[in-house]
Formats: sequence, C-alpha cells, structure tokens
Amino acid sequence: MATDALSLAFAALADPTRRMLLARLAQGATSVNELAAPFDMSTPAVSKHLKVLERAGLVETGRLAQARPRRLVAQPLQAAAQWLEVYRPLWEARLDRLDGYVRELKAAREQGGNGPPGAKRPGRAGAPPRSPNPPRKKRS
Repeated sequence: MATDALSLAFAALADPTRRMLLARLAQGATSVNELAAPFDMSTPAVSKHLKVLERAGLVETGRLAQARPRRLVAQPLQAAAQWLEVYRPLWEARLDRLDGYVRELKAAREQGGNGPPGAKRPGRAGAPPRSPNPPRKKRS
C-alpha cells in the first residue's frame, strides 16, 4: 500500500470521481451534500471518496458552526505536478519526433510517393514477410 505523500496523492487521483470532486473544490469550499448533488451517489459514498482525498492530504475539513465544509489543499497537487514536470522534456521530444515523421509522410504523399526514404512499405495482408534469399532446394 502506498505510504509516501506522492504515492498517496497519485492513488487518490486515480479515481475519476475523486478528480471531479477536486475540480469542484477548486472553485471553493463546500459541504458533502453540495458535493454529492451532481453525482448519482449517496452522501456516504462521497464521504468515502473525501476520506481518501483527506488521507492523501488533498482535502481538509473545516469547521464553520455546525457545518464541516471541505476545501482543496493545493500543496500535494503541486508536488505531483513537479514530479510530472521532470518527464515533460521526454514526452515533448517524442511528440516532436512523431510530428516530424507525420510531416515527412504527408510531404511524400503529396509528391506521389509512399512515404519518407527508408520507411517500411506495408506488406501483403496476411502474407509472411519475404526473405531476401529464397531457401535453396535440397539435392537428392
């Protein structure tokens, strides 16, 4: 089970309902009843999701007279964003290479070719690939 803060945050964020609850709390503190209203779930079910978010440090419960408004805590989200940011250059480089390849394909097609130089041409459907040297017949 995840115990460090970042693992708890990512585990909590893995559920789409919890992400929607966080999106609502980003607009301001609110009660469990108000959070449950747009969902087809009971307030106890929403409360269970909120407990997971609280354990991850993403939500805290306030006290306002008898009300217990929930509010978003941004710090764990910032930590998750910083962790993800480390991988941004990797994904940008991969997407840039993909974009370059797609542009080459498009340019080759516009010029009437089948693809960029060195690109593999599609094989025959269902046929095994051809070998460069056909097998020799055995001598009897």
